[in-house]
Amino acid sequence: MWTYHPELLATPVPRYTSYPTAADFGALQDGAIERAIAGAEGDISVYLHIPFCEAICYYCGCNTAVSGKRSRVEAYLAALHQEIATVGSLLPQGTRVRRIAFGGGSPNAIATGEFLALVEALHAHLPLAAPEWSIELDPRSLTSAWTPVLREVGITRASMGVQTFAVHCQKAIGREQSLAMICRSTDWLRAGGVTSLNFDLMYGLPHQSEADLEDSLEYTRKLGADRIAVFGYAHVPHLVPRQTMIREADLPGAAARFTMASEAHRILTGYGYTPIGFDHFALPHDPMARAVRAGTLRRNFQGFTDDPSDILIGMGASAISGFPQAFAQNEKHTATYRQLSAEGRLSGNHGIARSAEDQRRGAVIEALLCRSEALLPDDLLAEVSERLAPFIREGLAELGGNRLTIPNGGLPYARVIAALFDAYRAFAPRKFSSAI
Repeated sequence: MWTYHPELLATPVPRYTSYPTAADFGALQDGAIERAIAGAEGDISVYLHIPFCEAICYYCGCNTAVSGKRSRVEAYLAALHQEIATVGSLLPQGTRVRRIAFGGGSPNAIATGEFLALVEALHAHLPLAAPEWSIELDPRSLTSAWTPVLREVGITRASMGVQTFAVHCQKAIGREQSLAMICRSTDWLRAGGVTSLNFDLMYGLPHQSEADLEDSLEYTRKLGADRIAVFGYAHVPHLVPRQTMIREADLPGAAARFTMASEAHRILTGYGYTPIGFDHFALPHDPMARAVRAGTLRRNFQGFTDDPSDILIGMGASAISGFPQAFAQNEKHTATYRQLSAEGRLSGNHGIARSAEDQRRGAVIEALLCRSEALLPDDLLAEVSERLAPFIREGLAELGGNRLTIPNGGLPYARVIAALFDAYRAFAPRKFSSAI
């Protein structure tokens, strides 16, 4: 369906869940995160990071560790409770928490009682306003005890890290989970009131074939996933040491990865899923698909979202907060995070202040990734015109006046096209994952 132009995908680029990206973060002024929270207005969203899993997958680049020692988990949760209280004391009157997301790691790596205690703390300290609740879950450690918990809290959105149904691929990435386990977990989530269920799948895995991916897509459709994310595996062992367990020689090549992404798009749109970018999909009834139709799709640190808020407060080790004027990332090391939190201090001292120019360029990048078009200011158009020309020549981008459009055939090149507007890449080139 798509035409492969390897020379136009040769440069690794960011995923652009923010602009500037986390790769461009540095030290923030003392008190920057506190001032940003104290200056928040209107509707806000909250993310809580649980950096534990019962078992660590070889491919995973998340900030997570094995949840074996109960004392370590309990100490971390105590720090997270204190951070919730500190953030609540800073939020001004009139702010409203409309969305709450739990991610990790695996939030179900903690006990259900511990999870409910966090929910109670959120109710006690934050100005909740009938928020929408979402959670990421690991089916390998999910139990039926979570079903009544999900219903009690009111969680309607959930995401499961399935990655692949192919047994030989599961073994190669250290994530073995049977079809029966996924089916059982799906039933528990639906019984708990989840109406928007996402499956994370991956292509470009070791020993993975096109047939393996097609089987995974078919199982996912039959299980009724409302949303599907089909990520390309990012092999960066120089950044993620655990990925050394995966041999580069066992990975599909660039052309095979491109074909897998193309086939996933063809198959899932054929099943009736609405495409969101080139690697996300949602059934027409899902809020994400509705956002696509309404032109309100956004991009934040959780990826594509229908969340309209410009403010996302991240809590927990390594969590990132986003504000129109700044991004701030919490301390990554849990021991340091725990110490700062115990002192009633926030640890978001790593990030970047967003200039007016950053916000202008970020708006163009977000528009290209979320709506496949952007109206370019004259100076930005002049700046990128030479580098944009090859994409236009190959029919991967179209320019009408100052309006840049990415047609369906150009979707796999969207991140590369968006990167043309990234002023930081010219001065601070870094090693990112493959563009597709």
